[in-house]
Amino acid sequence: MVGIIFSCIVPHPPLLVPDMGRGEEKRISATIEAMEKLADKLAQQEPQTILVISPHGTSYPGAMGVLTAKSSSGNMRNWGVRGPDQYFDNDLNLVAAIEKEADAAGIPLQSIGEKSYDIDHGVLVPMHYLIRAVKDIPMVPLTFCWLPLSTHFAFGQAISRAAAATGKRVALIASGDLSHRLLPSAPAGYDPRGKVFDEKLVDALSRLDTDAILNLDEDLIERAGECGLRSIVILLGALEGLAVTPHILSYEGPFGVGYLVASFEVEQLSPLVRLAKETVEACVKEGKVPEPEELTPEMKEKAGVFVSIHKLGQLRGCIGTFEPTKKNVAEEIIANAISSATRDPRFPPVAPNELKDLNYSVDVLTMPEPVESKDQLDPKKYGIIVECGSRRGLLLPDLEGVGSVDKQIDICCRKAGIMPDEPIKLYCFTVKRYK
Repeated sequence: MVGIIFSCIVPHPPLLVPDMGRGEEKRISATIEAMEKLADKLAQQEPQTILVISPHGTSYPGAMGVLTAKSSSGNMRNWGVRGPDQYFDNDLNLVAAIEKEADAAGIPLQSIGEKSYDIDHGVLVPMHYLIRAVKDIPMVPLTFCWLPLSTHFAFGQAISRAAAATGKRVALIASGDLSHRLLPSAPAGYDPRGKVFDEKLVDALSRLDTDAILNLDEDLIERAGECGLRSIVILLGALEGLAVTPHILSYEGPFGVGYLVASFEVEQLSPLVRLAKETVEACVKEGKVPEPEELTPEMKEKAGVFVSIHKLGQLRGCIGTFEPTKKNVAEEIIANAISSATRDPRFPPVAPNELKDLNYSVDVLTMPEPVESKDQLDPKKYGIIVECGSRRGLLLPDLEGVGSVDKQIDICCRKAGIMPDEPIKLYCFTVKRYK
C-alpha cells in the first residue's frame, strides 16, 4: 500500500512563463525560485502518477470533476507563449478507484471529458516548471465545485483511499492563487481583508492546522476573492492521517494576487508503525480498537514488541512486552500502542488535540538470551534485561544519552527497584526498529 507520497500547492499566473511575463516575471523571482526547488523535490519522490486540481478547468456547481478520457493536452499560445503542446496520458485505473471511493462516500463526481480534454492554464503554468519532474508520467486532472468545504475535504480523503488502493506512488498538486485583492491595482479590486485571509491561510498551512482552515470565516473568504482555497482543502483531506512535514517555500503578491508555493512531504510509514498510529488514533478519538486489514509477514510472527510515542521530540509513552503474549506481532502492537497512549504511568493519557503532533516507532524484540559478562554487551546493538528475583527492568538499545553498558544496567536497576549491592542476572536481546 503506497498512495499519496507527496503534495504541493502552486500558483498559476501566466506571467510566470517568461514568454508571457516578458520581464515582469522578475518581480516574482521568489516564486520562480521556489517552483524550481519544488520540481527537484517532486522528482526526488519518483511518483508514478500525478493528480492536479485546477480552479480553471471544466467544472460543475454541484459535483467534483475528474477526467475519464484516455489523455489530455494543451498549450498557452492564446497567452502568447510559444512551444509545443503538453500531452499527458490519463491513469484510468486511478480514475476508477476515485470514482468508487467518491460513490461510497456519497460525493457527487462527474466526468470533465470522456473523449479528450484541453488542459487549462491552472495546470499548464505550473507544469512549465514541474514538467521535468513528471515527464512521461500519467496525469489525472481534477476540478472542484461549490459544495461545502467539508465535502471537498471528504473528497480529498476519498482520493487518498483510492491512491492507496492502486498501490502506486501518487503525487497531488493543488493549483490555486490566494487573495486577488491585495492592492488597489489588483485585478479584482482592493479589500484590506485579502491580506488577512492570506496571512491566516499561510500560517495555518505552515502548522498543518486543518481545523483552522476548515473554519475560516465565510465573510473573510468572500472578501479575499481567492481561487485556490478549495484545491487546498482537497489536498488537506488527502493528507489527513498521514505523517506530513509542511514547508512554505515562498509567498508574495506584488501584483495584488497572493502566490503561494508550498510542499507537503509524506513520511512513508512501515505497516507496523501505521498500525500503531491508527490504533492510537482510533482509541483516542473513537474509543475503538481497529482490526488490521491485512497482515504483513512481520505481523504474523510471534515476538515481544515495544511501542514508543514521541511528541515534538519528547517521549510521550512507551509500553511493551519482553516476550510474546499474543498470537502475533499485530496483536502485540495493538495492545501496546493503546497502553503507551493511555496507561504509561509517567504521563497522562493522550488527548485528541495531541494526535497531530505525535510520532511512533515499533521495536520487535528477539528472545532474550543470558549474558555471562557485561563485556559481551554493546548499548548501541543490544537491549538488556536486568533480573533480581521477581523484579525485572528492561532498556531498549540505541537510546539517546545511553552510551555505556554501566549506564544501561543502572537505568534498568532503578526501573526495577533493584539496589546497587543486590545480585543480578543479565539478559540481552536485539530489536528491529520500525519508524
